[in-house]
Amino acid sequence: MNAPARASSEQVETEEVTFTVSGMIEGARQSVPLAISTAPFGAVFGVMARQAGLTFGEATLMTLIVYAGASQLIALSLWVPPLSIANIILTSSIVNLRYLLMGAALRPWFSKLSPLKAYGSIFFIGDGSWAMAMREFASGKRDGAYLLGSSLAQFVALGSATVVGYVLGAAIKDPARWGLDFVATAVFAALLVDMWKGKSDLLPWLSSATVAVVCAQWLPGKWYVLAGGLVGSLIGAFGDEN
Repeated sequence: MNAPARASSEQVETEEVTFTVSGMIEGARQSVPLAISTAPFGAVFGVMARQAGLTFGEATLMTLIVYAGASQLIALSLWVPPLSIANIILTSSIVNLRYLLMGAALRPWFSKLSPLKAYGSIFFIGDGSWAMAMREFASGKRDGAYLLGSSLAQFVALGSATVVGYVLGAAIKDPARWGLDFVATAVFAALLVDMWKGKSDLLPWLSSATVAVVCAQWLPGKWYVLAGGLVGSLIGAFGDEN
């Protein structure tokens, strides 16, 4: 790690992190556009959950407890007889392993908060709220409640949209005909645009994509997601060290 990077890391370690109501409100306010864009994702899940045979209560509870749109849609794709709970859990866990990296990235700031504030906030974390919080912290602001506000805005939007999608799902017989199966891809693509930092991201991103595409041809299930993510993360981490 070079000297500027060490200095930046040491500075973060010594800075105070607050947790205020105003910070939470600001996080929610700035996340309104992202929450609105998350709503179609929840609606699609509601429609597909109904198609898969889940009850209204089961679909709503999955969104409120799991709160991970990509793994929820993947779980539905595996929701076919004979139902393999172990396969659903394993595949969903693989997809969600990225949250380990996201949590590690937040540690310099959230390790300074009480366990209730830190873990209570992280429970509601999503890809969008994490990206926004990281951008907020990178700008020099240090209010940990920003993440919670951003996450709750999207949590409410996703949960409400799931209900609407489930209710209206009776009128949509073929979600793919309307392109609703592409929503997950579109959401992640939009997040990548905001996270692009320049040419330094080119190698890890291309490596991750290449490994994922190759592994998708040779590995069963969703292992390509984990393989691509690990390769990209390792290359990115190695690049930061130099």
